[in-house]
Amino acid sequence: MSAYIPSQYFDTFAITAAPLTIKDICQQNDEFSQWLLKQFELQDTEFLVQARAQYVDLVLAKLWCQHQLDEYQVSLVAVGGYGRAELHPHSDVDILLLTQKRVDKALEEKIGQFITQLWDVRLDIGHSVRDVQECIKQAVNDVTVATNLMEMRLISGCRNLYEQLQPLLQQDVFWRSDKFFIAKRNEQKKRHEQYHGASYTLEPNLKANPGGLRDIQTIAWVAKRHFLADSMEELVTANYLTRNEYYELLECQDYLWRMRFCLHYVAKRSENRLLFDYQADVAKMMGFGDHGKVAVEKMMKRFFRLIARVAELNKMLLHHFERQLIPASHSPKVIEISDDFIVEDGLLKITRSRLFSRPAKILELFLHVAQTPEIKDLHPETLRLLRNARRRLISRMNDYVDCRRLFVAIIKHPRGLGLAFNLMHRYSILGAYLPQWRNIVGQMQFDLFHAYSVDEHSYRLIKNLYRFSQPEHNHEFPLCSKIVQRTRKPELLYFAGIFHDIAKGRGGDHAKLGAIDALAFAKEHDLSAHDGRMIAWLVEQHLLMSVTAQRKDISDETVIRIFAEVVKDEARLDLLYCLTVADMRATNESLWNSWKENLLEELYNSTKRAFRLGLEKPVDLRAKIRENQAQALEVLINEHGLHKEQIKHCWKDFRTDYFLRYLPDQIQWHTRHIIAVEKNEPLILISPEPYRGGTEVFIYTKDLPHLFARTTALLGQKKLLIHDAKIITSKNGYTLNTFVILDQYNKPINDEHRAQEIIDSLKRVLSRSSANDIQVQPIPRKNEQFLVNTSVNFSKTTSKNRTMLEIISMDRPSLLASIGQVFQDQNLVIHSAKITTFGERAEDVFTVSNEHGTTLTDQQKEMLRIRLCHDLD
Repeated sequence: MSAYIPSQYFDTFAITAAPLTIKDICQQNDEFSQWLLKQFELQDTEFLVQARAQYVDLVLAKLWCQHQLDEYQVSLVAVGGYGRAELHPHSDVDILLLTQKRVDKALEEKIGQFITQLWDVRLDIGHSVRDVQECIKQAVNDVTVATNLMEMRLISGCRNLYEQLQPLLQQDVFWRSDKFFIAKRNEQKKRHEQYHGASYTLEPNLKANPGGLRDIQTIAWVAKRHFLADSMEELVTANYLTRNEYYELLECQDYLWRMRFCLHYVAKRSENRLLFDYQADVAKMMGFGDHGKVAVEKMMKRFFRLIARVAELNKMLLHHFERQLIPASHSPKVIEISDDFIVEDGLLKITRSRLFSRPAKILELFLHVAQTPEIKDLHPETLRLLRNARRRLISRMNDYVDCRRLFVAIIKHPRGLGLAFNLMHRYSILGAYLPQWRNIVGQMQFDLFHAYSVDEHSYRLIKNLYRFSQPEHNHEFPLCSKIVQRTRKPELLYFAGIFHDIAKGRGGDHAKLGAIDALAFAKEHDLSAHDGRMIAWLVEQHLLMSVTAQRKDISDETVIRIFAEVVKDEARLDLLYCLTVADMRATNESLWNSWKENLLEELYNSTKRAFRLGLEKPVDLRAKIRENQAQALEVLINEHGLHKEQIKHCWKDFRTDYFLRYLPDQIQWHTRHIIAVEKNEPLILISPEPYRGGTEVFIYTKDLPHLFARTTALLGQKKLLIHDAKIITSKNGYTLNTFVILDQYNKPINDEHRAQEIIDSLKRVLSRSSANDIQVQPIPRKNEQFLVNTSVNFSKTTSKNRTMLEIISMDRPSLLASIGQVFQDQNLVIHSAKITTFGERAEDVFTVSNEHGTTLTDQQKEMLRIRLCHDLD
């Protein structure tokens, strides 16, 4: 290794110089770390990682001699990344101590002391002690060990042992190149599956993520084994890699190395996960500015685009290796599609190298993928030519009439959204065709709600819609499947999916801007005016249904009527419902739950019923109350043996609002338990069956100070997620409160012991006279990386005596308890709450009134706004 570090370190660690203490070496480590950091602005990353490897060589060699290990027949060998002379600031230092067959006790003790001192000087050491035969035996059985040994490098000690091992690693008995390739390919496949095949997760692992450093290393390892190459550059000579592809891999590797180098310094440890905690500081260190969110989004956009290139090259080159190393045992099965295209053993191949000089032929390729079930992938040579053609495009592909016709044909084809669309997304053809799509490639959303970049999210939404069209998936979302499979033009949904978020990152309302783009697209692609308007409407309103379901009381007939007036007809309702389900599931799969699913379906069914009854006919609220009472009464008398007088006596103190906001089943469930409960004892019920996909917690007790705050605080401490609340006070000073909850895994409570434990805890809390047990918990560390300033917005309600307010704030434990305390202190009465969390951001809607039971005055609103912002921020 040539000299990368200042001569002072050679002098300090000279073997002939005076011995160094642990304190001396730790001080030198700190000084070297600072020197390395200063070099970051001056040198490329290859220099930096090799400089650290060289520094560690000097430390190890010095300590090796200080422990007199140079007097024994033992070799100190660097393996793995350290063997390649690539060490990031806090990377593990992997070493092999190569010994004779037998190790005496004295040597064993010296090795132990040596390793201990390496830890003492703060080197993260990974070590093994083996003789030559053990090395070969371990490597033959474990491809990871074999890979580490392939990159070994002698640091100090006995050269003879090292040279005994080296030639054994070149023999086929060690690892034949074909078997090694299969093992590394399977290893990569397994690693990718851990990330669900998604490169675009917003907290990526720079090393292990698809398209990350491991994918580059896998190419190098396979090449090293097959060609006995010492570098990837030798692949160019072997005609497996073009000169441009080689430079592209180096460029990608350098960027990933630079990110990893910064990440180690920011995290102050060996860390490969680019967590939200570190992203702003890494972006600043890499030169993207110190503007927080903007800097992070710039850095991540470049990162996501880069790993797509790595993944593409990795796939293409491993395909090449596979065809070379694992020859087919039969003559290739060839299907001729046309003069230009054939299928060879399931791989689509072009017959002329200059075919893609005509852009329409690129899209014709993907139409053939849709039309031909025998096609499993693209041939590696076809992929290489496609990559080159894509980069040579001068004008937009959608400028060509033939391209527009072919693109629409692909989307309309029954299998077009299957493999064809997957490959178009994977190989950046969507961006090459639609310039608006190119703008959202790698567009990150710096929050805890969106799990993917904008293009990856949109791709997943479209795949969800396509899944609804496939009968084999009918059991997953039966209503969506039924709608899509009976829809005459499902492509309208697919086009809406493509455009729904396509204007993100431009500034302004992305839904309105996307609708304009969709309308222009429809006109340009000769879709009918009606179809264009439908696509544009779906794009503009794609958030309407999720907002209505999650933030408004969908048991309120007025809410349903207002929603239905925007939607206008059942055809739009059908498509909007499917688009909404697909969108919510593609945003963050871990946040999708049965509560959201049931809310959307209930809103869909209620709106459909409103259309069929006629929007001009308002619901008779008095008739609805009488109907709910009559149905509940019948069950209570006939099935539970209660007397009508008992029931009427119980109900006389309930306000009419109660009978309007609860269903007959809920009313009878509450009533029979209220009649049976002892006076002055809190009644807590937990529904045995999920309600709208969640678990109902019903509380009947004398109204208490801070009741809402105390209840929500306790439920929060139990790691229960509150999604909905109905708060009703009876005429005689009792509260009838219902909270809909899910556990921390987004599931209803289905464990009787857990349910009873929640009941007992709530009874204890509500039996206390004071509210001192409310504890405001700190914001989780992960959420601290995001700034959400509290804002309070007031809006009209359907009731003249109530005020609706939306509170947007940083989500944290006890947030609802804090809000409840403010309401109590301001003498406000809570009537309902809709609790919605979008990652780190809580958007909660409350319906309240003042102590006189009327709407808030302007002065009360302003006082409430000031107090909420003060307390929550």
